[in-house]
Amino acid sequence: EVQLVDSGGGLVQPGGSLRLSCAASGFTFSSYGMSWVRQAPGKGLEWVCYINGNGGVTSYADSVKGRFTISRDNAKNTLYLQMNSLKVEDTAVYYCADLGPQGDWGQGTQVTVSS
Repeated sequence: EVQLVDSGGGLVQPGGSLRLSCAASGFTFSSYGMSWVRQAPGKGLEWVCYINGNGGVTSYADSVKGRFTISRDNAKNTLYLQMNSLKVEDTAVYYCADLGPQGDWGQGTQVTVSS
């Protein structure tokens, strides 16, 4: 069974940092590109960033470029999102997801940026 477990969210002040993790199991993790997607309160889903299977290619939404870094450790079957210089508007539930045909998502982890 494919499983993606998101963790690492929490409450942080504006300008602070958090690192999210996504633990994958049940499939050949290294063969798949992975994304982070978020949903702010009362808003729709927003794609945040992408990383290919071997980690050599990344892309970011303009809203997070220069502040967020996606990475992966295929030996640990884990995806990461390092979030720096956090803003109030980054407040959202963050989901690890395979956006390809398999279409698997984590359960989400809440990130709240507030003073």
